[in-house]
Amino acid sequence: MAKGAESVLSILWRCTTISDLMINEQIRDKEVRLIGADGQQLGIMSAREAQKHAVEAGLDLVKIAPTAKPPVCKIIDYGKYKYELARKEKEAKKKQKTIEIKEVRLSPNIEENDLKTKVNNARKFLQKGNKVKVTLRFRGREMAHMQSSKHILDEFAQVLSDIAVIEKAPKVEGRSMTMFLTEKR
Repeated sequence: MAKGAESVLSILWRCTTISDLMINEQIRDKEVRLIGADGQQLGIMSAREAQKHAVEAGLDLVKIAPTAKPPVCKIIDYGKYKYELARKEKEAKKKQKTIEIKEVRLSPNIEENDLKTKVNNARKFLQKGNKVKVTLRFRGREMAHMQSSKHILDEFAQVLSDIAVIEKAPKVEGRSMTMFLTEKR
């Protein structure tokens, strides 16, 4: 394959594989503001002239600000540019904190010490920055006394009131009553 045909083929290949940013032959604007490979502004010119500058430099022409008037294009190595963007995105994800929902299950006939243990578990979850879903599960004949068991969830929230607030009040869903707690801010 001839050297000229090979470079055209590589340009076509790059145009079909990239969809989020317009590069090289995809840029069809009449005028673009061109920024050189070293970061200096080369001025406003036609897209064809800008493409010639990029080919001379052996790099890609990338439209980095498509909404500007005229659009801003930069002469850069596209592969390196994509790598830098991916690395910055990865760093941003590392710094994000994900909030998990931890569940604490109770039953209507729970004893005092068992309730204290569940409260301590919920306290640990809240101190780590997670939300806590407190579920009061009913089985069999316990279903007949659902409303009289609501005090268990109220007591649970009362004990944790120093570090937690009720995000969603107790609500009956099928065979269970749920409540969500979050850390006080």
